[in-house]
Amino acid sequence: MKTNISALLHVLESSPIIPVIAIQKLEHAAPLASALADGGLPVIEVTLRTPAALQAIETIRKTVPEVTVGAGTILNPAQFQEAIEYGSQFIVSPGSTTALLEYGTTQDTPFLPGIQTVSELMTGIEAGYRVFKFFPAAISGGVAAIRSLQGPFADIRFCPTGGITADNVSDYLALENVICAGGTWLAPQAMVEAEDWQGITRLARDAVSRVTEPNN
Repeated sequence: MKTNISALLHVLESSPIIPVIAIQKLEHAAPLASALADGGLPVIEVTLRTPAALQAIETIRKTVPEVTVGAGTILNPAQFQEAIEYGSQFIVSPGSTTALLEYGTTQDTPFLPGIQTVSELMTGIEAGYRVFKFFPAAISGGVAAIRSLQGPFADIRFCPTGGITADNVSDYLALENVICAGGTWLAPQAMVEAEDWQGITRLARDAVSRVTEPNN
């Protein structure tokens, strides 16, 4: 059994915030990825919520090599495999099933499984995983919930996603057991549709400054 914990940590430690993006138009994929990277966020998650998602991953992988691109909203092993075939460098699921956890241990591509409850967390740990997406974070107890997991699960780390904003991301990243956070606010659909890539770069830079400046 393998879970590629070191490879996953390498990806997640590369960026304190991982933009979670939904690509509606394939032509937006490369410039959006470049804009986020220019703002200091070189790791992105493309959710499989749109018809263009898989091709967007392929395009970003081929044309924006400075970006590490993963596939999100993976619901089953078939999607897991398809995302890998299109070039996804890591895989993210909103929740965990036995099938997904087992399949992840057969693949070289690192897998970040989603959990919400302690029971789901313990099932993932039994399967060999040590890093999890905590989702949906804000309505599942937020910072307080993740902090409470530090005691009984001291060696487990989390990437909270869901309800993370520019105003609260620093609170999550201040936790010892949080490695990074995922957020959708970094690529507002209106800005993407307007192709305001400079504006998105500014959002990314602002986010990075919030979590890296002293006293933040």
